[in-house]
Parts: sequence; C-alpha cells; structure tokens
Amino acid sequence: MSRRTPGPETPSGASLPRIRRDRHGRGMRGPLAPSGSPLSVSRAQRFDDLVIAAVERLDRRWQDQLAKVEFAVEDVPALDDWDRSWVPLARAYAGTGALPARVVVFRRPVETRATDPAKLRVLVGDVVTEQVAELFGVEPEEIDPAYGGHDLP
Repeated sequence: MSRRTPGPETPSGASLPRIRRDRHGRGMRGPLAPSGSPLSVSRAQRFDDLVIAAVERLDRRWQDQLAKVEFAVEDVPALDDWDRSWVPLARAYAGTGALPARVVVFRRPVETRATDPAKLRVLVGDVVTEQVAELFGVEPEEIDPAYGGHDLP
C-alpha cells in the first residue's frame, strides 16, 4: 500500500496527491545489470545460445542436410504420447508434407543432468548430435566425430 502525501497545489488551490515510489529511501528501482552484460542474460537465453552453438558446429559439416531441419527449445516435454518411464532430453520429428523435420531440445531435463556450465555445453552438443543422427538414420559418431568422447555424470 503506498502512502499519498500532499503534492503541489493547482492554480485553484487544490492539492494534488503524489504517489511515492521510493518507499524505503533506497532510490528508484531499475535493472540489476545493464542490458547486454553477461548478468542480464537469462538461463533460458544462455541455453538457447548453447543449442545454437551446437547446431552451428554441426552445420559446418552438414550444411545442406541441416538447411531442411528446424531446431527449437522448449522448457519441458509434453508426455501425453510418451510411453516410456524416463523423461526425454530431446525429440526428433521427421518432416511430413509441408512441415520440415524438427529437433526439439528440452531445457529443464537437460539442465538437471549437468552439474556445471562446461558439462552442460557438452551435454547439449551430444543431445543435438543424437537427434540429428536419428533424423538422418546414421550413428552419432558419423554426425560429429567428437560425440561421446567426454566424461559426463
């Protein structure tokens, strides 16, 4: 609840109410970090950037094939049509008709499996590689020779 203090008077002598936004004397509120600084980037945006970096790395070798694939990030998977007991980290959908092939990476399940930012970057790369390999019907090592060469938890 904000307190109203008498404000300046109008020409007719009536006082206008003034709402104080600085209730505790700490100054006006604003962003904690300037836009563009690393602190202003959200976890979701950092995750999106990791997926983009993984796709760009694969795109160097598979540019023609990946041009027909859409990549997306969702927070959690919808498990309505999922009949397994584990939660997927990503899903690959083959293209049908006018819809292109699509790879969807699920942010929250991937983040919970990585213990630090370096392992998260590696895990995102491996997950994207696995899904692309599934779409193309090849082994992940053929898509990315560095696949699986990391010690993840």
